Amino acid sequence: MSVGVIGYGYWGPNIVRTLHALNNCEVAAICDRSPAALERARRAYPAVSLSTDFADVLTSPTIDAVAVITPVWTHFELAKAALENGKHVFVEKPFTSTTQQAEELIELADRRNLKIMVDHTFLFSGAVTKIRELVDAGTLGRLYYFDSTRVNLGLFQHDVNVVWDLAPHDLSIMDHIICEKPQAVVTTGGKHLNGHADVAFITVYFPGNLIAHLNVNWLSPVKMRTTLIGGEHKMLVWNDLEPDEKIKVYDKGVKITNGQSVYHLVVSYRSGDVWAPKVEQAEALTVELGYFIDCILNDRAPFNNGVAGLRVVRLLEAADQSLQERGKIVAL
Repeated sequence: MSVGVIGYGYWGPNIVRTLHALNNCEVAAICDRSPAALERARRAYPAVSLSTDFADVLTSPTIDAVAVITPVWTHFELAKAALENGKHVFVEKPFTSTTQQAEELIELADRRNLKIMVDHTFLFSGAVTKIRELVDAGTLGRLYYFDSTRVNLGLFQHDVNVVWDLAPHDLSIMDHIICEKPQAVVTTGGKHLNGHADVAFITVYFPGNLIAHLNVNWLSPVKMRTTLIGGEHKMLVWNDLEPDEKIKVYDKGVKITNGQSVYHLVVSYRSGDVWAPKVEQAEALTVELGYFIDCILNDRAPFNNGVAGLRVVRLLEAADQSLQERGKIVAL
């Protein structure tokens, strides 16, 4: 597989490094508008073709797939041009700026029989893979809630708010783990420094009283990456900053027994063992990009395809709308 990479800024070097290391992949070209970025790429990969013109990558007859690692507002035009030129597409999160753009790209890829894959890297981490296994196996029982915290000091973005910057990670994880279709979104937050919301609290409602809550924040004095998932039988804590034992499963729960009236409810608490399941240590980005190449070579549909990206963009749009209207509930 021959891949061209557009964008060599913050995340692009990681994409190029990982693709370059894959046995069944060749990085044929790197494109960026910044001469300084291309100079860094030249020193690292002297044999790779470099360009400041996107068209050199998008129209090259020798390139099979294009990785779009650029700001979100550029994703649609670049991905569309790549698909129109017969290229499979790997797109940095979030997929697009609007649901309409996402739907158009999905339709175009289907019509051209091309693959779209959205860079929801965390879905390929050992932790999320293990959590999905536990949920699918019924270990936690019926899910009650999904509660995630993703906060740190910066990095402030000039083109998007904290919802579009940080929430795609947790919304994609939530979408991957919870197979129910969300019903509504409520978001509150505030903007304090550069005109973009830098603190946001997102609530997503699902059928059956299942609820999800996401806390994203650019103004935290500490960095936190924690997810709690509560179920009828067991509860789970995932701390992504832990070097070992990232996931802990708690045999804890609550049982309520009805008495003769509401005043006679009997509440009993269960507190059993705590265990840390084994989590695979492979680099998520290596697994993800290897999967992307494999899906193309073997004509398989990736689970983090354009439709999965669309679901996340739809949630982002709803969350942003609710945020702008100070917590108005937005139906999905």
